[in-house]
Amino acid sequence: MRWLGLMITLTILSAVATAQSVDPLRDAEQCLAVITESWAATAGTAFLFERNGRSPWQQHGSKMPVVVGKAGMAWGRGMIRTENGGGPVKREGDNRAPAGVFRLESVFGYAGTSPATKMPYLPLTTSILAVNDPRSVHYNRLVDTSQIHDRDWSTAEKMILSDNRYKWGVVVAHNVPPRPGAGSCIFLHVWKSPSTLTSGCTAMTEHDLLSIIRWLDPARTPLLVQLPRPGYDTLRAKYELPSLPR
Repeated sequence: MRWLGLMITLTILSAVATAQSVDPLRDAEQCLAVITESWAATAGTAFLFERNGRSPWQQHGSKMPVVVGKAGMAWGRGMIRTENGGGPVKREGDNRAPAGVFRLESVFGYAGTSPATKMPYLPLTTSILAVNDPRSVHYNRLVDTSQIHDRDWSTAEKMILSDNRYKWGVVVAHNVPPRPGAGSCIFLHVWKSPSTLTSGCTAMTEHDLLSIIRWLDPARTPLLVQLPRPGYDTLRAKYELPSLPR
C-alpha cells in the first residue's frame, strides 16, 4: 500500500510538472504584447500579433502607445511561473501593472449593447463593482450588488464613473483563482490622458482599445503578454513569443 501511495504521489507530481512546462501560447492565435523598457517605466507600447495554428506570428496593425501602473510593473499571477524571474512581485495596492502571460476573458462597457466584438460582453450598471478587498469571498471579481446579499467587502471600485475610463474595457485573467493580496481587478481600459497613469491597469486611447476589442476572438485564445523588454527578450525563445519590431 505504501508503494501504491508513492506511485500515485509521483504520478501527480509528474502531471503537475508537465502541465507547468507546457507552452502557454501553444493554442493561442492572438497575442497582445505590452512592452515597457524597465520595471519602473510607466509608459510603453502595445503590439498585436496573430497566426494560424502554429504558423509564425505576424504583426496586425500598427503599434499603440499605452500607460501602465504609477509604479511600473511587477510579476503577476498568470500562465507562467515567475518565482525565479527577478523583479518585483505584484501586491494589492502597489500601483504596479502585472507582468506575465494572461488570458483575455471578456469585454465590458457603458453601452447597453456589444461594440461589434466576438468576446463575451458585460454592460456596466451602477450596481456593478470591482471588489478589491482581499478578505472578501468576492475578491478580484466584478459583482452585481443587486444580486448579492452578503456584502462582505469594505472596499470596492465603482465601474460607472464620471469619466470615460471604463467606457470600454477588457478583463485580464490575473490572479485566477484569486490569492488574497496578490492584486485584483486588472483591466485594459481607456486612458484619461497620455500622462495619467493607472493603479495597476493598462490604459490607451479609446480608438486603439476599440480596435483591440473588435479584433479579439475567444476561439483564437487571445493572450496578453505584458513585460519589460529585457524580460520579454528572455522569455521569447522559451515560449515562442512574437518577435518585436524595433
